[in-house]
Amino acid sequence: MPTSEHPAASASEGAQAPHAATGALSHIRVLDLSRVFAGPWAGQMLADLGAEVIKVERPRSGDDARRLGPPFLRDDAGEPTTESGFFMSANRNKRSVTVDIAAPEGQAIVRALAAQCDVLIENYKVGDLARFGLDAATLRAAFPRLVYCSITGFGQTGPYRGRVGYDSIFQGMGGLMAVTGHADDAPGGGPQKVGLIASDLMAGMYASVAILAALNHRDAVSGEGQTIDLALLDAQVAALSHAGMGHLVSGDPLPRCGTQSPTAAPSQMYRCADGPIMLVVGNPAQYERLCAVMGLPQLLSDPRFVDNQARIRHRAELNAMLEPVFAARPKQHWIDAFGEAGIPCGPVNELHEVFADPQVQARGMVVKLPHPRRAALPMLANPIRLSETPVQYRRVPPALGEHTDEVLAELGYGDEERRALRSRGVL
Repeated sequence: MPTSEHPAASASEGAQAPHAATGALSHIRVLDLSRVFAGPWAGQMLADLGAEVIKVERPRSGDDARRLGPPFLRDDAGEPTTESGFFMSANRNKRSVTVDIAAPEGQAIVRALAAQCDVLIENYKVGDLARFGLDAATLRAAFPRLVYCSITGFGQTGPYRGRVGYDSIFQGMGGLMAVTGHADDAPGGGPQKVGLIASDLMAGMYASVAILAALNHRDAVSGEGQTIDLALLDAQVAALSHAGMGHLVSGDPLPRCGTQSPTAAPSQMYRCADGPIMLVVGNPAQYERLCAVMGLPQLLSDPRFVDNQARIRHRAELNAMLEPVFAARPKQHWIDAFGEAGIPCGPVNELHEVFADPQVQARGMVVKLPHPRRAALPMLANPIRLSETPVQYRRVPPALGEHTDEVLAELGYGDEERRALRSRGVL
């Protein structure tokens, strides 16, 4: 336990462990008990904005995301390591502490950490942490200023609250696959999963917004924290946005259209002589300019294409006239020509082309940090640009338990206490 010389002070008393962050959230401490992605993604967002984030992991095995791969990090010699790109994508700027929360001593450590934190993030199954006295009701009774964010698959209420799930389950259940893919009667048609873990990403983003709202309310209004109940299924349903609203107001399903827009034409991917581009024609003026650039003025007087709704109805006939013209020229010709005419257009990039794009490079969307295995570890940058408190990249994703001794020493655990806990498998 912490000694009397080094008591664990409560965040409600204004205590902060020292750290070098000077970002917008540098006054905030976060205890991250979450695993895999949605919770860690939310924690990384707060960490990027300056918060001190302490990640608690299982001794020896750690976060399941550490084993999710390929791909795995290659060292400077090009040899593969055991460090997962998946884990590294959501855990920078954090300190890693290993604690067995099933052990009473481990529970005491987590409570001591919670006493010093403003926020706790967890994504255990509903009811799991209550067995250890680490649930929202118990911790918030002890630390009323704590913002406790619980992220689960289905939420704390409802008939599915006890179920588990992963992103692809929620893409299917939440309607994302219903609106993704080619039409059922097209080659390769039917529902498709989005290539990214979209449900996790959305849940993590909603969680970070909710946490910031709860902190603002605590500090500006109530003086007390609150509990956040965030579900991946809810987040995915909410993220249906215009597609979901379109169904609610009309009762109609949103058709799967592949790369085509269901609400505009021409608006889709077209294949050029050396690769595909994406084109979006969003208004009549852009359509007129498109016809001029492509040398097809006759399309303007064709009654089949007189307005957007007509072009949607006759999309196949319109594409039969556009596709040969696109295919006759390289994609850069069309990108340049449409760019000059103010028509939205861009290449369909492979990942290596994304990171080679001069705009992506000019915006600094890849940052490099020193790493034990790489002299310069490339990482995706945070897209938030703050004029006065810019995002900082202070730490590479931590090794498992890298900061256990450091953090426990801050709590007041001496060398002998830590050795004893480690010998019993608590750390």
